[in-house]
Amino acid sequence: MINIISNHWQILLYGLGQTLLCSILALFFSLVIGSLFAIMEVLPNKIAHIIGRAYVEFFRNIPLLVVTMFFYIVIPKFFFQISGFAAGTIGLTIYTSAFIAETVRAGIQSVDTGQMEGSRANGMTYWQAMRYIVLPQAFKIVIPPLGNQFINLVKNSSVLAFVAGFDLMYEGNTIASTTFDTINSYLVVGVLYLIITMPLSYYMRYLEKKSNRGVN
Repeated sequence: MINIISNHWQILLYGLGQTLLCSILALFFSLVIGSLFAIMEVLPNKIAHIIGRAYVEFFRNIPLLVVTMFFYIVIPKFFFQISGFAAGTIGLTIYTSAFIAETVRAGIQSVDTGQMEGSRANGMTYWQAMRYIVLPQAFKIVIPPLGNQFINLVKNSSVLAFVAGFDLMYEGNTIASTTFDTINSYLVVGVLYLIITMPLSYYMRYLEKKSNRGVN
């Protein structure tokens, strides 16, 4: 493992950077998109509810690799060129947003309905009540499952290896194929993934404890 790191640290570092960048972008946009579709699912508007439900059910039940390959193969063929990194990031974002939408929806529906009714009675619009009253409480409730989704997102970013996204797994495959030291190559890759996911895991636990203290 030491030889792998010392001889290939540059491409490992580059792959780590690509993985981090993809994860950060996908995390941000999947949270935004997922929250929007979660709100659509709980809206009293039937059409919005159907659209939100259809989005979640469709992308939750399609493999991540299929979604990614659609952007990597179909989009360049019929519309415009897109890099492997962009295709992987978009696919990961859409796929993860469906799971986040379901998580946030459950959080919204677990907030007492009296919160919304009381906010509307005090002159707030539906969107103001959702933004300032319901969503903050919903996100506190769903911190643990959201944390799991974020960690899964980082691990799922390895899908970039299938579309030449030059991520950590892609570079690990390259090192393994050139050195023929498969075991140590993937051990190094696994350790680097741990370096990314472990701090995130502990931070989500910290947020969970902090939110619990706030409730108590």
